[in-house]
Amino acid sequence: MSTLANQLATAEREEVARAIRLLLARPLLTEGADPAGFELVRRRREPLTRWFDYTCGWSLAVEPRRGYARLAKVRADPDGSRPARRSRSGRAPFDRRRYVLLCVTAAELLSMPMTTIGMLADRVVQATAADRALPAFDPVHRPERMAFVDVLKLLESYEVLRVVDGTTEAYVASAEAKVLYRVDTTLLMRLPAAPVGASRLAVPPDEVPARFAELLTGLVRERRYGGAVVDGTADETHRETAASDAQRNLKLRHSVLRRLFDDPVLYRSDLTEDELAYVTSLTGRQILRRSVEQAGFVLEERAEGFLLVDPDALATDVRFPDDTSTARVAALLLLEPLCAAPVGLLPEQLVEAGADLLRRFPRWAKAYQSEDGAARLADDAVRVLRDVGLVHRTGGRVVACPAAYRYRLTERASTDPENKRGPERGTSPRETAGTSVSGGVAVEGDEQ
Repeated sequence: MSTLANQLATAEREEVARAIRLLLARPLLTEGADPAGFELVRRRREPLTRWFDYTCGWSLAVEPRRGYARLAKVRADPDGSRPARRSRSGRAPFDRRRYVLLCVTAAELLSMPMTTIGMLADRVVQATAADRALPAFDPVHRPERMAFVDVLKLLESYEVLRVVDGTTEAYVASAEAKVLYRVDTTLLMRLPAAPVGASRLAVPPDEVPARFAELLTGLVRERRYGGAVVDGTADETHRETAASDAQRNLKLRHSVLRRLFDDPVLYRSDLTEDELAYVTSLTGRQILRRSVEQAGFVLEERAEGFLLVDPDALATDVRFPDDTSTARVAALLLLEPLCAAPVGLLPEQLVEAGADLLRRFPRWAKAYQSEDGAARLADDAVRVLRDVGLVHRTGGRVVACPAAYRYRLTERASTDPENKRGPERGTSPRETAGTSVSGGVAVEGDEQ
């Protein structure tokens, strides 16, 4: 009997660990997108809710009848490395116009359990015309319709919108397209993760640009850590005197573990003195190691910081290395000159490195084979590296972070082990950009 109990306990721990990593990668997990994953989260929702609340201070809502689980991941520091992306155009990130249309469209959908694309577009036209702070939406123009379709496709991917009849993409070709939607307003209201509603920030529209950083801080202000809230922003002086020791320790635990479980790598230099003292204390270290083990990660602790390895690559929303795009291949190739320059590279040096890649591989990266192609390739590659925490900008230079030295290029184009030459002209960069990672850790999933 004890053996069976141990087996059941082990199975539960493994399932909870797998569900934690699934939710970290997909904070909105729907039954339609991942039936098996949702069933696992539904079955283990009680230990999952306790784990996320204790470890990160994040709330988990599981709605079995509606078929979704929503993990509200709150960050004190804005993170622009995971933008909303278009389903078309190579998954380009949303621009300002699309974010504006997303907010207006979501607001209009709250009162519409069923709608057509034409009716919804008319509502957005009226809403933007009535607000002098917003540029008017004009569906007569094709670029406007394309932006609107990108917003609707994003909401479809969240299953807030379900197409009953027609296809959303038809609206790009014609504003007269007929598409019928069913709206899940309950799920729509679950999308915002900020603990403070934007409507509670009583700020005149004219002051928003100048106070934008302050307003972002106000949106993620959490009362559990103490302090008074005035007009959606905190009185910092009062907060310091009002917060108890327990509240300060709670905030330290959550702030450190949120970043550890949400970022590819956590550097000690990025932590405040209090956070570093907490994570190096006996209690903090025990909590960190226990939380990592419960989630099924492998913890790599180095002098520079911490990195979580997911052996199953479940928690990995963006993989590196990855050869799915030209920029990602170039990013891996640029790590070699970046790691060889401890003080970093200037923009001009990065452009020259990009030009060297284009010269070495003339049949590769056709979209960058233009006069400004080298500069664009370098910019896109650096953006990839910044998003996965491998480089940072300082003093006008791009400098490799310590985690970047985990990767080294290997030559896969030649079978001769004695061949020390670089790749031959015309060799595929994917053959050149083989990687090996120190410590025997598998490449896939080594970046969360």
